[in-house]
Amino acid sequence: MNTPAVPSVLFVCVHNAGRSQMAAAFLTHLGGDRVQVRSAGSAPADAVNPAVVEAMNEVGIDISAESPKVLTVAAVRSSDVVITMGCGDACPYFPGKRYLDWQLDDPAGQGVGAVRPIRDEIERRIRGLLAELGIETA
Repeated sequence: MNTPAVPSVLFVCVHNAGRSQMAAAFLTHLGGDRVQVRSAGSAPADAVNPAVVEAMNEVGIDISAESPKVLTVAAVRSSDVVITMGCGDACPYFPGKRYLDWQLDDPAGQGVGAVRPIRDEIERRIRGLLAELGIETA
């Protein structure tokens, strides 16, 4: 019996310290081992935004051990879906990949109160993405 390949999703933003970290965490949390998840930044920050960590803790997802990662051509090449969040032209393009650009406010420099609506919108979009990929959530 053939097992279908697990889809691979890469989230990219500039600093990989906010939006892409939240998206990767939600997809990992909701999709489990039914999806491969990566995130990266075109100019990674030194650490994940503390307000983002706090906002994700509020919904039971701990990303305190995560760290921003640099965007590589290999990461893009090995992903089925690439979702950009304000990285502009810094994201390499490969034919045959599915690209989505999610316009979301940048949580950089914002308090947890400003991060919550961004977090909630990301969760909504992740649930939609999982449905598109045919992956059921609990």
